[in-house]
Amino acid sequence: MKKHRAKSPDPLPSWNDSAAKQAILDFVTRVTKKGGPDFVLEADRIATFDNDGTLWCEQPFYFQGLFAFDRIKALAPQHPEWQERQPFKAVLDNDMKALADLGEKGLLELVMVSHAGNTTEEFQTIVQDWLDNAKHPRFQRPFHELVYQPMVELLAYLRANGFKTFIVSGGGIEFMRLWAEEAYGIPPEQVIGSSIVTKFEMRDGKPVLVRLPQLNFLDDRAGKPVAINQHIGRRPIAAFGNSDGDLQMFQWTAAGDGLRFCLLLHHTDAAREWAYDRDSMVGRLDTALTEARARNWTVVDMEKDWKRVFSFE
Repeated sequence: MKKHRAKSPDPLPSWNDSAAKQAILDFVTRVTKKGGPDFVLEADRIATFDNDGTLWCEQPFYFQGLFAFDRIKALAPQHPEWQERQPFKAVLDNDMKALADLGEKGLLELVMVSHAGNTTEEFQTIVQDWLDNAKHPRFQRPFHELVYQPMVELLAYLRANGFKTFIVSGGGIEFMRLWAEEAYGIPPEQVIGSSIVTKFEMRDGKPVLVRLPQLNFLDDRAGKPVAINQHIGRRPIAAFGNSDGDLQMFQWTAAGDGLRFCLLLHHTDAAREWAYDRDSMVGRLDTALTEARARNWTVVDMEKDWKRVFSFE
């Protein structure tokens, strides 16, 4: 009598059986097959992930930006001059067009003011309170529930096959470290992000770290390979992103020896999430999309390749 071997469960159940899913499975199989030509030792199985728009939603605006806006509004009674001073006036007036016109410089000023002037412990409390109470304007759910279920499965699948998974994001490192382990299974020491200047002080005989309104490092675009080199010390063999801000991380990853894998998430699902790319103010995807197609990197079509987007669907 023949014995039937039980079929292995699908490690990526929220992915449709498309070329993108098969590309992921093939890559992992090849780099984990001992004796195979593409085998990679576990120590070198490094995978880096952008966060905004790659692991969780980034529309209608970057979530950390929305946190900054709420923080500015909370601090506004102490600063009546903000009523007439940009970029603060735009936030208080809920004028997103004016904010967009102010560009990166205006957003950076808002982040510096809203994220500084407190200790690291105080900042964690402020962020946690926001996460516990703020709701996404479209989905009316806490922001940390807006994580992509297919990507959570992908992270778990990689780790089950000996990969070490890192976040490499333009988002604030201390903002993300607070919730990344619970949301993604990525511990704080494997979260890399932008940072502000922090200094050591003694307050009432107790050592504290104080956050200052000054940019220390911007972990975006060309900053990402630099941060990977500084924090990890190994070049990734796999990189995952969704925008032009991830292009240099892809280029750095792809340039290494041996088999490499780059995956670009293309937001194409206006019904379940959003559809945007080359003309978007948030998560703009232009040059990276062109290069991904030219270099045969894996491009995920959210509408076609994902059975579901969020766990609550």
